[in-house]
Amino acid sequence: MLVSTAFAQAASPLGGAAGGLEGFLPIILIFVVFYFLLIRPQQKRAKQHKDMLGALRRGDKVVTGGGILGTVTKVGDNEEVTVEIADNVRIRVLRGTIADIVSKTEPAAAVSADNEK
Repeated sequence: MLVSTAFAQAASPLGGAAGGLEGFLPIILIFVVFYFLLIRPQQKRAKQHKDMLGALRRGDKVVTGGGILGTVTKVGDNEEVTVEIADNVRIRVLRGTIADIVSKTEPAAAVSADNEK
């Protein structure tokens, strides 16, 4: 008599297949919330930083990751950028360590076009 009662309690009313999906639904919901609140904004910021570093050119005033302010004097093809931090004091920094561009210079074509007018 006890065995038949135990088997009756273990049976799922929906057949057991839906019970597994209902168990995973909160976990799936947590991953979706984490993606939209944490992962996606971080990827967006990383893409904006990469685009900013790609648009870096000579004459831009920048801030390095260490908080050093300077002016870009040379942008190489590799990952190095030369930054002038004082008169005749130049340092080489990695492109990825540039945290922000404080002020951008005008493109050379736009400056010459303004002078012709």
